[in-house]
Order: sequence, then structure tokens, then C-alpha cells
Amino acid sequence: MPKIVKQIKEDAILNIQINKTYYLMAKHLSLHIFNEINENDRLKIAENIKNKTYETMSDNEKAFYTVALLLSEIEKQAQETNNLEEKEILLPGDEGFVMPKLSNED
Repeated sequence: MPKIVKQIKEDAILNIQINKTYYLMAKHLSLHIFNEINENDRLKIAENIKNKTYETMSDNEKAFYTVALLLSEIEKQAQETNNLEEKEILLPGDEGFVMPKLSNED
């Protein structure tokens, strides 16, 4: 028996308000997806999402592409509303760099 589900209309354009916490959660998701991709496939996936249609992408390519589009739109809207700020971060090898503790580490 068919199930009735709800989804947005075909021509719908939505504006979703988010805060920094949600933005950081989406960035974390993109990093998680990136880390789940085999290291040897990462460059290939980056090329594929530029050249393939969504329908022909692998599941990993679709996931990474979807989150990249979400983050891009968030940052575009933040720029347009003057809600983007620059932040200096230390990289490995910089004086004072401390390796961040991952949330699942004790």
C-alpha cells in the first residue's frame, strides 16, 4: 500500500534562518564526509562533482556536493548581509599551535 509523505513543492524557494552553531554543524558534517572518503578518491571526487550531473554521481559525491552547496549558500548570504568575519587560525607548524581535541576523544 502506498504511503503518503510530505515534501516541498517543485517550484518552492525557501529562505532558512540559521545560527553559527548550525553553520558549524554543517561544516563538521562536510569534514566527516570528507574523512569517510578514501584518501585516494578525494581528488577524483572533487573533479567529478564539477563535471558530472547529480544523477550520475556516486553516493559519496552526492553527499559531499550537497553539503558543499549548503555551506556555499550560507556563506554567500552571510557575505551579502555583512555577517561574515575573518578569523586567523594557527596551522600545524605555527608557533602556539595546539592540536584540537576531537569531540569523540576522552
